Amino acid sequence: METIKKPLELLGYEKIEKYDPENLKKLQYHYKEILGLLGENVNREGLLETPYRVAKSVQFLTQGYDHNPEEILLSAKFKEDYKQMVIVKDIEIFSMCEHHMIPFIGKAHVAYIPNGYITGLSKIARVVEAYSRRLQVQERLTTQIKNAIQNTLNPLGVAVVIEAKHLCMSMRGVQKQHSVTTTSDFTGAFERAETRAEFISLISSNLS
Repeated sequence: METIKKPLELLGYEKIEKYDPENLKKLQYHYKEILGLLGENVNREGLLETPYRVAKSVQFLTQGYDHNPEEILLSAKFKEDYKQMVIVKDIEIFSMCEHHMIPFIGKAHVAYIPNGYITGLSKIARVVEAYSRRLQVQERLTTQIKNAIQNTLNPLGVAVVIEAKHLCMSMRGVQKQHSVTTTSDFTGAFERAETRAEFISLISSNLS
């Protein structure tokens, strides 16, 4: 794995990016071939670095394959006698539809009811990120997030709702620009109508 550091002096930090150099070269080669097959002149100025940039981009967009979501949760698992709902909502999602490799973008709302153990709040967002940075379908993504939390924390229940706009519907196919897809999955206490209704109410409200 190659690490690339880019000084950003004006912002006061270094941007660090990690790539597999062997895969980078292979991807760069194939993207150059693809550009040629599309009828482009791969030697014109605007496209000279495009295969390299796209190869880097696709590795970044699919970096979730290198992350283990259950290990992320276990890295910050703490004993705590708290048995009320814990909600992390409006977690931004940027994923790639596995059918067309076109992005879908939206938000995830995740809740669980602890059963002796909690996890760091940022770890919930990292689990969402780890699964979304793969080739995905929204239905599977929803269930994977739910299963990771259920399997590692063994809570009294888990709830996951994802709302996303799929560019494969907006840019091609039926070309419906304003459609939003909602998926949900629940375990345990959230399978009860009243608990689920409380969760839906809380993620729909703007608390001041």
